[in-house]
Formats: sequence, C-alpha cells, structure tokens
Amino acid sequence: MSMATGTNAQSSGPHAADSHDLIRVHGARENNLKDVSIELPKRRLTVFTGVSGSGKSSLVFHTIAAESQRLINETYSAFVQGFLPTLARPEVDVLDGLTTAIIVDQQRMGADSRSTVGTVTDANAMLRILFSRLGTPHIGPPGAYAFNVPSVRASGAITVERGAKKAVKATFSRTGGMCPRCEGRGTVSDIDLTQLYDDSKSIAEGAFTIPGWKSDSFWTVRVYAESGLLDPDKPIRKFTEKEMQDFLYREPTKVKVEGVNLTYEGLIPKIQKSFLSKDKEALQPHIRAFVERAVTFTTCPECDGTRLSEGARSSKIKGISIADACAMQISDLAAWVGGLDEPSVAPLLASLRHTLDSFVEIGLGYLSLDRPSGTLSGGEAQRVKMIRHLGSSLTDTTYVFDEPTTGLHPHDIQRMNDLLLRLRDKGNTVLVVEHKPETIAIADHVVDLGPGAGAAGGTVCFEGTVEGLRAGGTVTGRHFDDRAALKESVRKPTGALEIRGATTHNLRDVDVDIPLGVLTVVTGVAGSGKSSLVHGSLPGQAGAADGGVVAVGQGPIRGSRRSNPATYTGLLDPIRKAFAKANGVKPALFSANSEGACPTCNGVGVLYTDLAMMAGVATPCEDCEGKRFQASVLDHHLGGRDISEVLAMSVTEAEEFFGSGEARPPAAHRILGRLADVGLGYLSLGQPLTTLSGGERQRLKLATHMAEKGGVYLLDEPTAGLHLADVEQLLGLLDRLVDSGKSVIVVEHHQAVMAHADWIIDLGPGAGHDGGQVVFEGTPADLVADRSTLTGRHLAAYVGA
Repeated sequence: MSMATGTNAQSSGPHAADSHDLIRVHGARENNLKDVSIELPKRRLTVFTGVSGSGKSSLVFHTIAAESQRLINETYSAFVQGFLPTLARPEVDVLDGLTTAIIVDQQRMGADSRSTVGTVTDANAMLRILFSRLGTPHIGPPGAYAFNVPSVRASGAITVERGAKKAVKATFSRTGGMCPRCEGRGTVSDIDLTQLYDDSKSIAEGAFTIPGWKSDSFWTVRVYAESGLLDPDKPIRKFTEKEMQDFLYREPTKVKVEGVNLTYEGLIPKIQKSFLSKDKEALQPHIRAFVERAVTFTTCPECDGTRLSEGARSSKIKGISIADACAMQISDLAAWVGGLDEPSVAPLLASLRHTLDSFVEIGLGYLSLDRPSGTLSGGEAQRVKMIRHLGSSLTDTTYVFDEPTTGLHPHDIQRMNDLLLRLRDKGNTVLVVEHKPETIAIADHVVDLGPGAGAAGGTVCFEGTVEGLRAGGTVTGRHFDDRAALKESVRKPTGALEIRGATTHNLRDVDVDIPLGVLTVVTGVAGSGKSSLVHGSLPGQAGAADGGVVAVGQGPIRGSRRSNPATYTGLLDPIRKAFAKANGVKPALFSANSEGACPTCNGVGVLYTDLAMMAGVATPCEDCEGKRFQASVLDHHLGGRDISEVLAMSVTEAEEFFGSGEARPPAAHRILGRLADVGLGYLSLGQPLTTLSGGERQRLKLATHMAEKGGVYLLDEPTAGLHLADVEQLLGLLDRLVDSGKSVIVVEHHQAVMAHADWIIDLGPGAGHDGGQVVFEGTPADLVADRSTLTGRHLAAYVGA
C-alpha cells in the first residue's frame, strides 16, 4: 500500500527529464567575452545581436557550438578521433544542457576547380546513379558519369601470396567520366612562353622574367644553368629541338649542382606546380599579376566546358545527358526530374526531387549544378549548406546560423524567416547571429552583447523579448527602428559609363549607363544578375575611363595567426622604419616574422603542443611573455614605447601617438586614419586576423582598398556583418568618397544604402532566367513613387512612404 502511494506521488510531480529546458553558460571568457553567464531556452528561436566585434560569434560559435561538437567527437574511439578535427575546450566554467549542434556558417566553400554546387550537395552523386541505371546507351557504373574520376587501364603480372606463391596475369580497367583533355576542370590553360623568358638572351645573361627567379638562385635558375642538360651561354632561340624539349618539358631528373643533389624539371611543369596549382586569390599581388599575364584560361575545346568525357555526354535519358542536366537552372531541372516515372529507381527519384525542391524553396533555384562552388557569395554558400538540413527528421537539435540573411533581398528575407521558424517548430533550438531587424523581430528570445566592440564589448547588455529590446536603451535597441530617409536632393552626375550588350551569365543583352561622380546602388533579388553586370562589364571600362577601378568583393581575408591588422594593411612597414631610424638599427629587428622574433616561440608568442587526437595546447612563451620579440629588441624605443607596446595599442591610441612628437611617420598616420574612418578605432594593431569577426574583416579590407588609386570604387555588399549603428558610419564614408571626386558603385540589398543613393539600377524581375534585365533606373524617390518593382515596394514600406 505504502509503496503504491509513493509511486503515485512521484508520478504526479514534474518528470526529472523535463527539467533540462535550458542551455546554461557560466563564466564564458572566449576571445573578448568577460565572464558571461546566460541561460538560453531550448526549442525556441534565440537571436544574438550587438555591434560588429561585440562577442556574438565568440559566445555562439566558439563557446556553445564548439563545446557541443567537441563532446560529440569524444564519444568516438581514439582511432576515429585521430581523423576528426581536434577542438580545444572553450574558456568557460560551466556549459550545461547542450544538445547536438549543427553549424551553418558563412565560411566560403572550397575554391577547388573541381568543386561544384552539385558535388557539395550530393545532387551530382544521385544524378550519376540515375544515369547509370536509366541512361542509354549504358556506359558503366556511376563513376563513368563523374568528372572527378579518370578512366584507368592497366595490365601485368601480380603475385598472389596464398599457400604457394603464384604469378597471375591480370588486366584492370575502370571507366571514368573525366574529360582527358582538361582533367575535369572545364578549362585548359595555355602558357605564354614570351612572359617566362626572353629568347634572345642566354640563361647566363638572365633570360628568365619570372618573379623571384634571380640569377644566383640555387633552386631555380642555377639548376637550369648548371644541370649539364643545356648550354647556359647559348641564346634560348638557338636551342636544338632536343634542348628545347629538355628545357620546357623534361620529366623530373636528378642532377648535381656544386656537389648537391637537386631535381631538374622542365619549365612548363615547374611553373604549373609552383604557380598554377595554387588558388589565384591566395597569391601575392605581383605573382598574381604575372599569372594573369602569362596564362590564358580557355574553355576546353574537347568537352566544351562540361568537364565530362565523350561517353558520359552520349548517354541520355529522354534526350537529356548528365551534362545538359547539370547545366540546367535547378528550378527547370526539378521540373524535368519530376516528370520521370520509373518504379525501379523510385526511392532515388524521391530523394533527388526533395534535394532540388529544397534549392527552389530556399531561393537558390536560379543556380545550376555545374556552377563552381568557389563563385558562390557568402550568403549563397550558407544557404547551400542549409539544404541538407531541410526536411530532416531530427528533432531536439541545436541549429546555429551566422547571419542567414546576408546577400538576401528584403523580398527573400521573409522566406528565410519562415525556414528558421519551421526548424524551431519541429522541436529544435535555433540560435541565430543577426543584424537585420526583420529577423530579430521574429525571435522568441533576444541576447544583445556589447556595449561596444573589441575590448569595449563582451558583456550581455540585454536579455529578453523583442519588445524589451526596443525599450532597453542598448545600442541595438536605440537603432532598432531606425529608418534612413530619402535624400531631399541628389548629386548630379559628371559623366557616365556606358555598358552595351552585356550577356555575362543570365544578363539579357543589357544596355545601361552608370553615372559617374555620384553614389550608385545596383540592386535586385538574389540571382537577378547584379554581380554579373558590375563585375563582368565594369572593370575594363572603368579602367579605361577613369584611371582604374578599385573592386572590394566578398572574398575572405587570408591570413594566419601571425597576421594582424598592422601587417595586413602595410602599417608595420613605416612603423619598423621609424623605429630603425630612431635607434640606428635594421628595420628587420622590429618584425616578429624576421630577425627580431623570439627564438623560443619563433615570434608566435605561444608554444603549441600537439596531443594527437586530443586538442593541442597553446601556452604563452615564458621567454618573451607572449610579446613575440627578443628581449634586446624591446630595449629600443620610439616616443618612449617599445614595438610590443605599440602593437598592443588600439587604432585610436596609435593615431594619437603617431600624430605628434618624434613619432610621426606620415604613411603610418594615413593608414591609421583609414582604419578609423571605417569604424575600427577600437581594434588593436597586433590582434591576430584569425580572431576578427566577419564585419571587422570586411571593413579592414575596405580600409586597405581605400589606399588604391582609382576613380571608381566598386563595393559588393559592404554592409555584410555590420550592425545598424555601423551602417550609418559606412554611409558617411561613402559620402566622403563621392565628395572627394570618386564614383562609387555599390551592389547592395540594405534599404538604408538604397535610400541614401543618388541613383538606383534595379535588376530583375526575378532570379536566374527570370532576371537579367534592368527593370528600373532612376533616383530612390522615383523608385518609391513608381513601386512597379519588388525593390520599389519594399523601399517604400521601409521609408514609410
């Protein structure tokens, strides 16, 4: 009796399992977080706001999501963990109530030439199976339709070690879909030999014109001069046919130069390995200029850019080959797949239809599966990553998004909001880092970090509902309902750039005049052809018309933990020279990557210990105490400060320091002024680039490009990663550029930038083959009054017209 009563009493109360409805974070200190403690509701949509650099990503990605992934990885065996990325435990006292985290960030997809939208979403894999089952003529298994799989044939004797050893003759063949001419890249490169050497000179006379190939270089020029294969004193144009073959194409061969064993290799394969195998954007500017000069990339004549072999292109389903299917706009491909009815592959067709419908639903129906993944914008890449999670049956999962509305027209933001709410309503916890008020408005819970950026941020300023945020008095709350007004008067253009017959990608023979001397905004829904018009048609024209075009794209800033704002912007050079001049020593002493580096940590400031499948440990270097320089270097001062103290300064402090007294290098002061102009006054000069937020990197890149000489500035979504308060500062910067005589062209969706423009060019009406036309050109006031386009209606609602 008493036992039964006890059981009933226990069941009448709340179940112990229902007490875990919160994610608890206590004492988070990652990056600039200052002992943050917070409780987040599960199965709700929580939006994290705050100015760029306030600590949002540090809390969401580097603390909550990172710990969730680390704990999941720890459930695998040590053998499996050896193959997984090693993650360190975040700097936090307590993390409780975590669920499996799925991270959908804005990291650019690999720019490998063989990576396409189809390969990264597995749509290509399903198409290959489909064609291998239904394609006629049948040419082989799925690999026969893959442009990453070469055809292989081999024959010979193999020894089978089973009982008595026995030699067996064997032949082996595999049919792949790779085009043998371009090796699945779709383009072939032709090297202009006149850019590599002057054939009227001999090697000894310095015939090579390749950057970095000096006549005394042991590994390059001297290998050719002293290999014994070539006559170094004979002009290259007088080489015999055999010498020319050895000079340009010889296979790697061991040679001795001054008693040292070196490898001699023909010039063409050597150039391909050292320059062409690397991502062009990662090369130094002078090397990139050489590659652009010396190498021409043309569509492969054998496969016509499809990347596929003749056999793969000949196999068809209802008159469509796999190359045709991949080249279709995805919305059209979805309709074609929907029309296929074959019971033998019904599960495959259902899965493929779901994947393709997800593209359309998420607003990417205008892409094609053969689009190289490296050409996607940050917003497009993030939405492509979302596709595999739509329709997932998983619940009670934490989805973490990094500004999912980046690159979206106001018309598309509603669709993204619906997707976020759908994920939440399936019982998932959705954490979103976001600046757009339209997405903040749908949140169940808001966490506002700040109050400032960098060292001035890292605390929770507000936690609660959207209504509470509006009344909260934080920076985000004050700017939440900000609306930029239309300008009363617009600037008059000083000329025009004429674009005639533009047909890049989906543009339909577009004719448009872009005014000069004013702020022009090119807008339209995602995929309408904005970037195609601006990047595909402008640089050549602007270069000819106005002394060059300065293009600031969305490409990521490249840099290791040794890179910092001082090295990236070129600020460190004048600072080193000023220190060297003041102390009568070499400038190289004041570089942590050169002679002045601490010998113990090699100028990194920390010592890394690799612990195999466990996360490596970084401990501050005891010799230099994390300052990265030798003790003797820190004895040299400029204006009473040593080099490590200067690198620890913020941009604002450094601008004041270098603007007065003996420390006045004008070049340094100019660079610091540009960093302050873009709102990075709080950033410390020596902060590693790897710790900067997305918005900070975007503005750092803008500050660097502002130094370039050019009459036309071309900016691609400069508001990406910027808080509402930072957008005001950006508009002021754009105005100063125009007032200084520059022409500024901005590809942008942000209504505040549209309202501030002098001239708007709106593309559409839709995306992909439904776009590619100019649907409006005129002033923002005319666009609002007209309201005939999607942009016009959204801008009218924004300004309250």
